[in-house]
Amino acid sequence: MAGGKGEGAELSAGKTDTSQGDISRPALDVSTAKELVATALRTGSVALAYQPVVNPRSNGRIAYHEGLIRLLDPAGRVTPAKDFISAVETSELGRILDCKALELGLKTLHEQQHIRLGINMSTRSIGYGDWNRTLHHWLDQDPTIGERLIIEITERSAMLSPELVISFMHDLQRHGVCFALDDFGSGYTSFRYLRDFSFDMVKIDGSFIRDISTSADHQVLTRALVMIADQFDMLTIAERVETERDADWLADCGVEYLQGYFFARPTLYPPWSVSSSAPEPPR
Repeated sequence: MAGGKGEGAELSAGKTDTSQGDISRPALDVSTAKELVATALRTGSVALAYQPVVNPRSNGRIAYHEGLIRLLDPAGRVTPAKDFISAVETSELGRILDCKALELGLKTLHEQQHIRLGINMSTRSIGYGDWNRTLHHWLDQDPTIGERLIIEITERSAMLSPELVISFMHDLQRHGVCFALDDFGSGYTSFRYLRDFSFDMVKIDGSFIRDISTSADHQVLTRALVMIADQFDMLTIAERVETERDADWLADCGVEYLQGYFFARPTLYPPWSVSSSAPEPPR
């Protein structure tokens, strides 16, 4: 689902990203969260916040950005996905939210020809008519979008219907679309399906990354995940990188790309609005 995974990496509980107006709300009950989403969709108060994924071996050059779904209220405050995703992910609202995230992301890719962008989706949206129509509408308008689009799917979501995911991926990879397996290592994916999925990259679960420079257990697990990814010819990305020591350890371990607060918070004001420098594509 759009921006629904790894929400702790976007805005930890009790923190407020005042630079973007993100607000930390008390826990919302399901009906309140659904109403919040429905109102935002109805009024067009939905946006993407962009967070860079960087190459630590090229002075932090940006490989791509991940677009994370946000809701906006009339006061200009921003609500992160962790406050509402769980309430809508299995409902029709979840499918509409996935469509909106895709629409916003593809429009950005069309307008900004030099960038690559990762968009989250739930496997529940595979086969959803509006999602497919949105994708193919933009692919027909601008065929270069496919090779600059990265679709991110969590391990948990991928395992809901692995055969469907495999077919979906093969279909879109013909258009140049890349796929990232999110929350890699969280324990949902069997190695048999990991081989069959043919993801282009994996994003190591953030719970292993935080404080990794001082955690021997996290280091052992992360090394193992990097070896597995390498065996299956998949790029590795570490999420939730928050300190220079952690970033240095991950680079030395062989993790190819890094993402987290150490480099930048998600922002509603992306760098291409003030810079024309082109990001570096993953190999």
